[in-house]
Amino acid sequence: MKRKIGQGLIVVVLAGIAILSVFLTEEKHFFFDSRVYYGAINFLFHNDGMVYDWTRPGSPYGFTYPPFAGLVMAPMAVLPLGAVIWLTVAATVLSTALVAWWLAGPVLRRHGWTGWFGVAVAICLAITFEPVRETIGFGQVNTLLLALVVGDMLFGVARGRKWAGVGIGLATAVKLTPGVFILYLLVTRRWRAAGVAAGTTAAASLLAAAIFPAESRVFWTSALWDTNRVGGLQFLSNQSERGLLARLPLDGVESKVWIAAVVLTLAGWAWRMRREPDDVFGGLALTGVLGCLLSPVTWIHHCVWLLPAIVRCVDSGLSRRNWWHFGLGVAAYVITTSHLTWLWEFHPQPPLAILGANVYVYFSLALLVWTPIGTSRLLPVHEPEKVVL
Repeated sequence: MKRKIGQGLIVVVLAGIAILSVFLTEEKHFFFDSRVYYGAINFLFHNDGMVYDWTRPGSPYGFTYPPFAGLVMAPMAVLPLGAVIWLTVAATVLSTALVAWWLAGPVLRRHGWTGWFGVAVAICLAITFEPVRETIGFGQVNTLLLALVVGDMLFGVARGRKWAGVGIGLATAVKLTPGVFILYLLVTRRWRAAGVAAGTTAAASLLAAAIFPAESRVFWTSALWDTNRVGGLQFLSNQSERGLLARLPLDGVESKVWIAAVVLTLAGWAWRMRREPDDVFGGLALTGVLGCLLSPVTWIHHCVWLLPAIVRCVDSGLSRRNWWHFGLGVAAYVITTSHLTWLWEFHPQPPLAILGANVYVYFSLALLVWTPIGTSRLLPVHEPEKVVL
């Protein structure tokens, strides 16, 4: 009984921290992105306007997603803003809890932490993770896309299901960056799943084009290529390789250095994937990190994709008594959750800013290089021992 009381108190404290951290983040961002989506969708449906022409009053920010995302968000045209915000928060919390259960549940069972306590702790920690609470505060869709891809990878791709790739394809149609997982399917020679994913993306995009032909033409020919629509590359929240380089004094050669960095990063990732193609959880972890590094703009709330790699590192540390992996996973979680990097928001100049303003980038690179893959002992219990390619 004392043990259960102690566990209950721990969960209450962690839940309180999670709620407080989310509240403080919401107070700062005030569901900014949800308000952008809401304004753009209502402009499209009620004012017969071009969705990509609308910008939120007092800001340069507008709708940046593919037309299929606008189709998915169409219910916003008939719902009040308050309902949209509450539904977005609920969907983010529920999808985060689901992802935490999928990623950490097998790890907890493997190490003998059965029952409600371990799962409750994992969910609280996941919600406290800064990219997740930033997703809630902005009213973003990141954890919904993460849930689509994680579910597809663990229950579709890992089990060789015929429908494997559908979740990846839908996520890519909503927001292009999950398309990096189609590249993963190609590199690991999962041809059927890659075809399903690409076909799903194409079908969803064509459906949107049939309903919104003008918007589709504008997106694919101009809006997609206009990086100014999403904000300055050098802004501290951009924790991609391009963001790091934009904050360095590399005028005139920045784009060339970035291309070289992209090639090297892709080569290192592909080499690791080709060596261990059967470890789907490892592929999920490293490909999520890769997407964060390669995208020209990776806001901190996009870094929810680091969660699988963090879980894998902690699992390896506990399973193998490998304290380097364990320390990397814990440090990646703690430091990127600490809000530390924002100390350099208004002081972006070297030398210390080179370290402090790029914390997520450095941990992403470390996770890409050192996240362990390829050991069957670490595969979640719901994955098969081997996938026939």
